[in-house]
Formats: sequence, C-alpha cells, structure tokens
Amino acid sequence: MLAPGESQSESYPAVADSVARARAAVTAFAEEAGAGGERLEAIRLAASEAVTNAVKHAYGGGGGGTINLCASYVQDELWLLIADSGSGLRAHSKRPGLGLGLMLIAQLADDFQIHSRAAGGTEVQMRFRLRSPKPRPRPARQLRGSFSSAVSPA
Repeated sequence: MLAPGESQSESYPAVADSVARARAAVTAFAEEAGAGGERLEAIRLAASEAVTNAVKHAYGGGGGGTINLCASYVQDELWLLIADSGSGLRAHSKRPGLGLGLMLIAQLADDFQIHSRAAGGTEVQMRFRLRSPKPRPRPARQLRGSFSSAVSPA
C-alpha cells in the first residue's frame, strides 16, 4: 500500500507501443494505492485514452516526441498528469475522432482538466476518488398532516 504523497513519473516515446506500457504502469500504481474493481478499470481506460491521444495527435502521429506521465497518491485520491510537448490542442482537426477520448475521460474521472502548456504541448490532469464519498444524510421526511404540510403541500 502506498503512503499519501507517493508518486511515480515516467517518460515514454510517442509511439503506439507506449500506450500498453503506460497503461500497465498506471494500473500497478493504482492497485498499490488501493484502487480495485470498476474504479481500477476507469483509471486504466482514462489513462489509456489520454496517452493514445498524445501518441496520435501531439506529434502529428509520426512519433518523434515524448509523453510524460506522473501518477500521485493523495489521501484516498489518485492524480494522473499526462503531458506532451507537441503541437498542442487544435480546435478543428482533420483527424477523425478528436474529442471522443476526451469525453470518455471526462465521464470516467472525478475531475478532469486540459491545459495548453506555455512551452508548447498539452497537459491532461485527472483526479480519481479511490473511496466512495460518505453518503449525505437525508433530510427528515415531513409527516403528512403536519402544520407545514398544510401550509406547503407535498
């Protein structure tokens, strides 16, 4: 089990083979942090999508660049940062599928942000809760026939 504050950083060449290697590294780190089941699968898939996007889009699909991945464990949360020094985000791309992986990541992660880096490239930040939040107490149910139900009926 990881201690809060532990992190792991790795750099990968922007080639297709790096996706599986990065996914395996994130999976091992997430398991050490306590992720399991559906939560672990969400982390694996989101990391895979982010690295795939960097491989396909950051350097024109021809490789030649680097993808940096940092995973950090903070009390009951896993943070992932995936960055490249490529061409950055482009609003209109002729490459099909741009944006579908990002929508999937947004659904899987508890928090998700994309930043254009000042030195060029893109940075994807994701946060995953490893434990379910404590349920909120339900408001007390109003009994029928009470004074307040007569004033403001249900």
